[in-house]
Amino acid sequence: MALSDHERKLLAEMEAALEQEDPRLLSTLTGKARTRQGSRALLGLSILVVGLLVLISGLIAKATVVGVIAFLISLTGLGAHNYQYQGQLYPRAGKEARLGK
Repeated sequence: MALSDHERKLLAEMEAALEQEDPRLLSTLTGKARTRQGSRALLGLSILVVGLLVLISGLIAKATVVGVIAFLISLTGLGAHNYQYQGQLYPRAGKEARLGK
């Protein structure tokens, strides 16, 4: 179902008003902006994948040292990724939980 000319004009006006009021929100909603947190999470996942690939290569080559190093790389990537989301899933798991509140 197509929009009428009046509806298109109204929608364009609303979009322009939103862009004037909060350009960051508009870029977030359209997916054009990458946040620092998202970039770090992507970096953590990339390190994790590289570590897993090196781990598989170490297993194929039967090189224990390479496997251990690859495991540490993967663990670092997972830690970097999870550090970005620390306290967001369970907000009370921070200071209040340790104080028993």
